[in-house]
Amino acid sequence: MSRRLARELAFKALFEIDVGKNEVDRAVEHVLEEAGLNEINEQYLQEMVTGVINKLMEIDEVLAKHLIQWDIKRIANVDRNILRLAAFELTYRRDIPSSVAINEAIELAKKFGTDDSPKFVNGVLDKVIKSFSDKLQV
Repeated sequence: MSRRLARELAFKALFEIDVGKNEVDRAVEHVLEEAGLNEINEQYLQEMVTGVINKLMEIDEVLAKHLIQWDIKRIANVDRNILRLAAFELTYRRDIPSSVAINEAIELAKKFGTDDSPKFVNGVLDKVIKSFSDKLQV
């Protein structure tokens, strides 16, 4: 099984935690029932979910800076959780190329979001990446 599936299941777990108010362990356990991930991808899924939850305030602050006329709590539940997952990858997982994190987020948005979700997710994440680039160019 692939990292793409692990990322999709991590998104589903984050959605359950955010919308369903499920406990982290229960949400991860629930999504793992869906597919037989290998040990490496199961660990990746767990790292992503716990990482997002542990850094949720920081991630939401990063996203809020780039949500023009939007409040993080008011954007669609699917989009919010896709953005959180991708923002975690962009901010805290240097082993994942930014292009991969963004492309995977767009694919999740296409699969689970509305027709507008891929464009919205791409736009926000593009601004997040540009803000990182601006900080690195001193």
